[in-house]
Amino acid sequence: MVEKILTFAQSEPAGTVAFATADGLLGSVWLLVAIPLVSAAILLLLGKRADRWGHWLGVAAIGAAFVLGLTYFFQLRGLENKQVEQSLWQFITVGDLKVDFGLLFDPLAAVFVLLITGVGFLIHLYAVEYMAHDEGRRRFFGYFNLFVAAMLLLVLGNNYVMLYFGWEGVGLASYLLISFWYGRPSAATAGKKAFLMNRVGDAGLAIGIFVMFAMLGTTQYDEVFNGVGALSGTTVLVLGLLLLLGAAGKSGQFPLQAWLPDAMEGPTPVSALIHAATMVTAGVYLIARSNPIFSADHTLQLVVVSVGALTLLMGCVIGAAKDDIKRVLAWSTVSQIGYMFLGVGLGGGAYALAIIHLLAHGFFKANMFLGAGSVMHGMNDQVDIRRFGGLSKYMKVTWLTFMMGWLAIIGIPPLSGYFSKEPIIGAAFEREGWTAWLFGGAALLGAGLTAFYMTRLFVLTFHGPKRWTEDIEHPHESPKLMTVPLILLAAGSVLAGGLMTWNDGVVSWLTPVLGEEAGGEAHAVLPHAVITILSILVTVLGAGLAWFLFRNGTATEPQPAGVLVTAARRNLYTDAVNEAVFEKPGIFLTRALVFLDNRGVDGLVNGLAAAVGGGSGRLRRLQTGFVRSYATSILTGALLVVAAFLAVQAGWLA
Repeated sequence: MVEKILTFAQSEPAGTVAFATADGLLGSVWLLVAIPLVSAAILLLLGKRADRWGHWLGVAAIGAAFVLGLTYFFQLRGLENKQVEQSLWQFITVGDLKVDFGLLFDPLAAVFVLLITGVGFLIHLYAVEYMAHDEGRRRFFGYFNLFVAAMLLLVLGNNYVMLYFGWEGVGLASYLLISFWYGRPSAATAGKKAFLMNRVGDAGLAIGIFVMFAMLGTTQYDEVFNGVGALSGTTVLVLGLLLLLGAAGKSGQFPLQAWLPDAMEGPTPVSALIHAATMVTAGVYLIARSNPIFSADHTLQLVVVSVGALTLLMGCVIGAAKDDIKRVLAWSTVSQIGYMFLGVGLGGGAYALAIIHLLAHGFFKANMFLGAGSVMHGMNDQVDIRRFGGLSKYMKVTWLTFMMGWLAIIGIPPLSGYFSKEPIIGAAFEREGWTAWLFGGAALLGAGLTAFYMTRLFVLTFHGPKRWTEDIEHPHESPKLMTVPLILLAAGSVLAGGLMTWNDGVVSWLTPVLGEEAGGEAHAVLPHAVITILSILVTVLGAGLAWFLFRNGTATEPQPAGVLVTAARRNLYTDAVNEAVFEKPGIFLTRALVFLDNRGVDGLVNGLAAAVGGGSGRLRRLQTGFVRSYATSILTGALLVVAAFLAVQAGWLA
């Protein structure tokens, strides 16, 4: 029976958390996780018996979760405290460690629920047609539902153990989805790469949770946040860095970003779900949820901002040199998540700005990933943008919807990206001292580079002369089951940013969780109007330069390039560094251990066995079965004994 922890909001000191009643419909928040989880279990356990209808069950489960999430959202708006908590059962009881399987539905969780289920539903609907000819479609939707269930548990958990439970569920489901076509060596390798690199970040998160319990005796959000003030500065810094490591792994941020572009080996709907609405946003959620920890140490915030700024620039530079349509979008995701890390690292009101950009990004990035899948559908699975061109005439809906995503991500007003990204750039210029110029300049430069490489992608794909390969006779538009989600996501790409920033709606909504806005134009090194003008100017310059360079197409084969382009094509040598620092030493250590095992451990055991076997073989020769041999042996032994007695009596052996 569900036990509800019901605590009414009272007047509490700043930084404390109180929970409102979960009476009424909000008492069934657990259904958000249960519905997709049960659907996944049915699809995976029934096997081929569900092949004919399983995909529709998967779609219906996420649609039902979205309707419930929307209902809960409006109910939450009517609560004064806007936070409800449920404890379903006692999950762990070991000594002093007591962890409930509990859920927390508050403004931050609510917006993530709507993003995950809303955008996720459109991606599921699109996948019905996209995966129509795949024999494993039912299994695919089972993994898809499992992924959504794990992500919902991650954002709804009321303690760090529940978050970690969902965190690992997302990791498992992502491995299954990225390596879905495991018959392809590249897909199997990409799945393993994602799984292993995420385990590095997950280890940091797990150790951070251990530190919480060791220092505070709890992993419950409210108790941890209320106890942060009692921790030493060093403990807060170490705890924050461990959480940051987990966030960087899941969100593909430096230095754990290498897995994310390789995840493109999975089906395109997987790319849209992972890179738009779910997995890669988990790290941003973790930092935003843990804002009392990160806001308690300025050094910690500086590290987060630095990771975000560095990663957003890396993603831009590498994305400008890629020719695979999905990998360009993947590096774009790395870069845009960098903007979100920059926002949550700035603290104060920038926490909410990062969440707004996260929500807007969910629309336009899902739109473009699904648009890329539509292009691949009409181009016989071709992914090389150098061999596209002129598709605007043949794929009108895909072209128009992709255009909306392109204009949104580069930040052209009045589309959503302008309203979500430009405020983060402005907030970066509000830091004190030289860091305002450093991080504000990085964010501004990233805006120009984003406009350049995304315009390059758009122009080479849809405009210019045809550069198709011989196996493509006539590109065609995708079926309505694929284009309808594109249209809805394109509408979100246009409208979401403006609607969310209207009258500071989302900022006000998130204030109970993220705190009041801090900073302002008075602290900025440049007036806000100047920052806005510069942001639009560098965007137009970047887009204009790309249009000028690629409007007539590009060479269909790799051309000699300078040092920077060569480095970008090789992912700025980050893979080479990982191989040199981690992979090769690991291989050497493994080979050394194998040698030690073979020659040392096994050598000792085998040597002892050989000595026993050889000795017994030689002794066996004495067992002849002849009486004369045994008599001779007895006589020899007797003579030796007599000789020994005589020697002792004579004093020779004294």
